[in-house]
Amino acid sequence: MKRLFLLTAIAGIFAVSNVSAQKKDPAMSGQKLGIGVDFGLPTGNFNNLYKLGVGGSLLFQTPIANNLNFTGSAGYLSFTAKKFAGVKLYDNYAAIPVKAGLRYFLAENVFVGGELGAAFGTNTGAGTSFVYSPNLGVEFPVADKSSIELGARYESWSQNGAARFVGFRLAYNFGI
Repeated sequence: MKRLFLLTAIAGIFAVSNVSAQKKDPAMSGQKLGIGVDFGLPTGNFNNLYKLGVGGSLLFQTPIANNLNFTGSAGYLSFTAKKFAGVKLYDNYAAIPVKAGLRYFLAENVFVGGELGAAFGTNTGAGTSFVYSPNLGVEFPVADKSSIELGARYESWSQNGAARFVGFRLAYNFGI
């Protein structure tokens, strides 16, 4: 009788540990809001006129299917104009990008995605640009319902000769 009880207890422990191993990390599930710092390295003709862009962003994500999240983001990004012969020929270029998209998790914390939206120029006469932005990244769980995100993207703004850049984002995501 004691052996049967002991074997049942051992089997129960293995069953519970197997079930808990299949649970998703709480930091990687549910709705999240991320606050991040963004950097943009200009490419192409945009690189001839502007240096590094710096800004910040908010990103909301919510699950809509298994491993698939809807994203919505807004931020601010400012590029510093280059000097030619010590003279700045252009003003700094800044915009407020607002985007929506999808994020697919290839593994529990590795994702690929894409966003579409608009970038509203803050300079006089800057106008509004169509934005597309494929991205990839990783989220590192740091606490219950919290993670650190490292992401990279290619982003293109259609207005003013197509501002194109490779962007990087470091963010803190927390469950809401």
